[in-house]
Amino acid sequence: MSTPLTEKPNAEAISSSVAAGILINGHYASPPEDKDGKIWVRTCAKVQSDPATLYTLWRDVERAPEWQEQIVEVRKTGDRTSHWVMRSGNDTIEWDSEIVNDEPSKRIVWRSIGGDSANAGEVIFESALGERGTIVTVLQEFRMGKLASLWETITGRNPKQAVIENLRHFKALIETGEISRTQGQSSGPRGTVGEMKQSAYGEKTPTPPATRVAS
Repeated sequence: MSTPLTEKPNAEAISSSVAAGILINGHYASPPEDKDGKIWVRTCAKVQSDPATLYTLWRDVERAPEWQEQIVEVRKTGDRTSHWVMRSGNDTIEWDSEIVNDEPSKRIVWRSIGGDSANAGEVIFESALGERGTIVTVLQEFRMGKLASLWETITGRNPKQAVIENLRHFKALIETGEISRTQGQSSGPRGTVGEMKQSAYGEKTPTPPATRVAS
């Protein structure tokens, strides 16, 4: 059995008390409280495909730019290691990542191992009731510090919102072969509140290009 992501993914002893797949009274446990320079996000979506197909796309890290915002390049540097580049205009964040647990068609756990971003995450693929699609659950941790303002400058979003949007893009890519775009569409004046929401939710963030996933 793989070791789930915890609040201290680099610790020698890793507890199983906090993970994307932990259930309490039949419901997923809440993510840890944001503190000590770390923020957490948990999100899930029902995707109309089987766990093996979803696992295969997620595990193919070099395809991440198709559905993850502002990721312009992912280069495999080993069977479980890769180099990531996030860019917006002249601003760039780069980091190295490794997969620390890999359960085909079930779970992937990763963490950064150097560079500009300190993050770790876990994704779980579970067949939905009656095997009608798959429940994809993501838990991700960001150790922000001074990185917070740079990350938001690059992505145009709070990291939590970026994770939620990326899962939405992943679902759209799998189910339709494309990701809907709102950039460039005309709209009337939004007012002060509307402009604040547009900024907070990163509505001007470019949508990943996406390519149709072979069935």
